[in-house]
Amino acid sequence: MQIGGNPRRIHFWDPVVEKIKARLSAWKGKCLSFAGRLCLIKSVLTSIPLFYLSFYKAPIAVCDKISSIQRRFLWGWGKDSKYIAWVRWENVCKSKEEGGLGVKDIKKFNRALLAKWKWRMMSEEEGKWKEILVSKYYNGSVNFQGCGKNYSWWWNDLGKVCEEGEGEGWFRNHVSWKVGNGDKIRFWEDTWLGNNKLKFLFPRLYTISLDQGKLVGEVGTWGELGWSWRLGWRRTRFEWETSVEEEMMNLITRTTLNRDSEDFIEWGGGDPKGVFFVRSAYLTLCNYPNDSPTNVFSLLWQAKALPKDVCTTWRVLVGRLPTNDNLIRRGLAINPSVCVFCKASEESAQHIFLMCLCAQKIWVLCLRWMGIVSVQHKDLPVHFESFHLPHLNNQQNQVCRGLWIAIIRSIWDQRNLIVFKQGIPDAEEIFHSAQLATWLCLKFGTAPFRFSFSDWILNPLICIKDF
Repeated sequence: MQIGGNPRRIHFWDPVVEKIKARLSAWKGKCLSFAGRLCLIKSVLTSIPLFYLSFYKAPIAVCDKISSIQRRFLWGWGKDSKYIAWVRWENVCKSKEEGGLGVKDIKKFNRALLAKWKWRMMSEEEGKWKEILVSKYYNGSVNFQGCGKNYSWWWNDLGKVCEEGEGEGWFRNHVSWKVGNGDKIRFWEDTWLGNNKLKFLFPRLYTISLDQGKLVGEVGTWGELGWSWRLGWRRTRFEWETSVEEEMMNLITRTTLNRDSEDFIEWGGGDPKGVFFVRSAYLTLCNYPNDSPTNVFSLLWQAKALPKDVCTTWRVLVGRLPTNDNLIRRGLAINPSVCVFCKASEESAQHIFLMCLCAQKIWVLCLRWMGIVSVQHKDLPVHFESFHLPHLNNQQNQVCRGLWIAIIRSIWDQRNLIVFKQGIPDAEEIFHSAQLATWLCLKFGTAPFRFSFSDWILNPLICIKDF
């Protein structure tokens, strides 16, 4: 990148964008499965632009361009031709537990990386870089708050990232203080009593206070008996204000100052130790509501299955597989639109994976092979969640759900073989393919698995219980 360039200009980021485009090229997309393309997208984002995003605020147009390259590589194999983005990019960027694929939203990731500079300025970290920034931007408060014409573009961008134009922002709202001697914490404006600021708890008293902007250590004195509060007011309080003042005094007197210890800062973004991490800041910025009433996606990504099979099953569970009904819904003419297995009903995910006579035969073969007697649900997420054995532990049931995922993938592969290569429907072949895929995942996975394929075929439950 250009030395001394202006990172607010789009052309400043051209080398980074070109490197990402080269890494996510079309020829790589052709050679990789959906799971492989997803893995490459994540690795490229965490390697090429990471340094620049952790120091500069990227323009929105640059972030959109990078997201467009990622989106085209994931759904269009990196080609410049028209493609169907089956899932909204905002949903792809959700965490896996929330029904997404865990791809980083580059705008929020950029903000989380830059927020670490703010944290390092406010924490106890020492260094020459901090001495320089303190000498230039220290405004009487350890928060180093503010943006202005006389400040550098880097400092102003940092304030915008933390949304501090009016003094409050997502970063400040997730930072709290532990009181020591009170020489760093602002009495009214900082969070040091619970999760709220005093100016929000007692807004009327804040408007008539003479201590606005003062530190905790300046709103009282040390005496022989210890610390005593001395609050200043612009005028005499009304009777109802006196009762509010008593309430506030009861609250602040619960906190004891210690002359021999320093104030220290804590991050309230979900880390139990109160330490700032980019990951916790990113999750704070995402703040995704949990729309899923079940833990189906958590179970999906924990299952013992091949990554390409898991990704296909994810598309099934979110209803974004290119089945005939989904293609027709997107304006693509499909003739005929009936199921390629039974030639009787309209093709949908629910039909080809559960309701079709061929699919039902596959599930009967699976249940008989596992020695399970169970009712088959007609809803795909419920069917997946219920596919477990109560006498097995969680890790062993991950193998069972891995088999379910392998069956889904095998049915889909057979469907595509029939559509594009005039294959012949064969329920037993589909099931044997799923058995092999599950065994390969177990045999060459991280956990030791000592059984041969013949052992797996003859005694699946014994193999699972030994896992």
